[in-house]
Amino acid sequence: MIVYALRCSCGHEFDQWFENMADYDAKKASGLACPSCGGAEVSKAIMAPRVGKAPSVPAPMPACNPAGCGNAMCPMSQMA
Repeated sequence: MIVYALRCSCGHEFDQWFENMADYDAKKASGLACPSCGGAEVSKAIMAPRVGKAPSVPAPMPACNPAGCGNAMCPMSQMA
């Protein structure tokens, strides 16, 4: 399924779901109607992609120095 932002010749904007791009092309050829005014001159409006924010990833632990690790959670610090 894909949603397209559509606009009629009067300037009304609306969204509509389609199975795929071919479904949009077929419905446009048979006549899409604006839900506000019923106008049949409908085309795709410019759309911005909806990109999700990546989940935050914790910073990696600093590399251990076996001679003297300052990280109390490091297993190397308990070896001394």
